[in-house]
Amino acid sequence: MQALLDAIATMDLPTDAQRIFHGRGGLHPGCEHWALDAFPPVWVLTSFLPATDEELAAIGAALAARWQQLAPDQPLNWVYQCRFDGRTETRLVAGAVPDPHVVTEQGARYKLHVLKGQNHGLFLDMAEGRRWVRQHVESLAQVPGRAEFRVLNLFAYTCAFSVVALQAGAKQVVNVDMGQGAITTGQQNHRLNGLVTGASFLPHDIFTTWGKINRSGPYDLVIVDPPSFQRGSFVATKDYARLMRRLPDLLMHGGHVLLCLNAPELGTAFLQDQMRELAPGLVFVERLANPPSFADVSDERSLKVLVYRGP
Repeated sequence: MQALLDAIATMDLPTDAQRIFHGRGGLHPGCEHWALDAFPPVWVLTSFLPATDEELAAIGAALAARWQQLAPDQPLNWVYQCRFDGRTETRLVAGAVPDPHVVTEQGARYKLHVLKGQNHGLFLDMAEGRRWVRQHVESLAQVPGRAEFRVLNLFAYTCAFSVVALQAGAKQVVNVDMGQGAITTGQQNHRLNGLVTGASFLPHDIFTTWGKINRSGPYDLVIVDPPSFQRGSFVATKDYARLMRRLPDLLMHGGHVLLCLNAPELGTAFLQDQMRELAPGLVFVERLANPPSFADVSDERSLKVLVYRGP
C-alpha cells in the first residue's frame, strides 16, 4: 500500500477529473487492487479486494494530511468503493458529494454519480480519445467549402464524445446507446455545456437501429466504444465483427473511425486482424496513447483506441 500513500503525499491540487493512482496497471507490486481518482471536489478510492479498517484509516489519514497542505480552507470529501466477488459496496467516508456533482475535463463539463454503480459517468482512461476527437473535428470542421461535419457515436454512454465534437465544430452528432439512464445524463451534459442543437439521441439497441442510423449518414467520423462484455448487450469476441462489417457503408469518403476496446485479455491484433478481413478498405492510421496516469506494464492489456481512415 506504500506506493498509494506515496502518490497521495505528492499529488497536486486537481482541477480537472483525473486518475491519481493506477494500481491496476501492475507497476506497483502489492497495490494492484487500488485506484484513486479525483472528481473535484471529491476523491474516489476503489479497491478490487476487501480493505481492512486499518488500511482505510491509513489512506484517510494520508488524504487528510495532503489536503491540509493543498486546500486547508476546504473540507475533505472522499468516497470508498469495493468491487469484489461480483458485488459492489460504496460509501461516503468523509465530507459530502455535491448534488449535482459536475466535473470538468479539457474545457467540458460532465455530470457524475459517484455514490451509485461502478461507472460514475465519465471514463477517465478515455481522456486522450476525447482530446483526439476535439482536435480532429477542429482541424476539419472549419475547412472552407467542406460540408457539415457529422459524427456517429455508438455506445455513447453519457455522450462525452458528442460534447467535445460539438464544441469543436461538428454540426451533427448521432448518439446511440441502449441505456436510457445514460442517454438522459448525456442530454444533461449537453445542456451543461450550452449545447442546445446538433445532437440527437437514440436510446436503442444498436443492432436493431441500423435504419435510423443509416438515414442520418454517411458520417465524417464514427466512434465505436462498446463494453467488452455486457450480457444481453455486447460481447466483444462475437459482436465486434458485426460492427466492423457496417463501417464502410457508414463513412463519408475519407472519413475516420475510432475503434475502442477495454479488455485486458484481447490485444490490438484482435481489432486489427478482423478489420483487415471485414473492412479491408479502411487503413490503420495510429493507436492513441493512453493518459500517463493509466500506465500499464503491458500496452496489450491496457485500453486500445485505434484510428482508421476510409478511402
